[in-house]
Amino acid sequence: MTTAQTLAADGAAEAARAAAPCERGATVWLTGLPSAGKTTLAFALAERLRAEGHKVEVLDGDEIREFLSKGLGFSQEDRHTNVTRIGFVAEKLASNGVKVLAPVIAPYAASRTAVRDRHAEAGTEFLEIHVATPVEVCSERDVKGLYAKQAAGEIAGLTGVDDPYEAPENPELRIETQNRSVADSAAELHAFLTTRGLA
Repeated sequence: MTTAQTLAADGAAEAARAAAPCERGATVWLTGLPSAGKTTLAFALAERLRAEGHKVEVLDGDEIREFLSKGLGFSQEDRHTNVTRIGFVAEKLASNGVKVLAPVIAPYAASRTAVRDRHAEAGTEFLEIHVATPVEVCSERDVKGLYAKQAAGEIAGLTGVDDPYEAPENPELRIETQNRSVADSAAELHAFLTTRGLA
């Protein structure tokens, strides 16, 4: 990025920060293992933000797979493509004043970094939230039955079991959902967004 581009991006980010919370867009990316609680948390937070007058869009990973990334498999390359596609859509929405909640596993650090870099180049805020639920708890929840299918040998390449999950080293926020209600976790994330001037 050139000096002029950097200054422009910094200026755009500063202008966004000066806007009222309801007018400011941002991407809030919730990463974590399957059944960690990402989507449940995203929809709970979205409901609260909408009640406060925010424009909110939830980019659910499963819906994106069906409509935007149909045909992609689960190789590392395809997973990276899926994540960067979601990141592209998220940045476009966020740059137009939408709070984008993206409950997407995004297992590889390089993919999440690529999305963060796209946002930085555009001067759009990006927050990485690690929904840090242990794999043992996730496998007990097993919302979609993926852990049971993997254990039965019906599927392979399950993130966090027989395919890597690279947990964020320095997320903007790390939320532990075990032994907590959805409301408590959503309140923690809402409080964090308030400190950032986004809620």
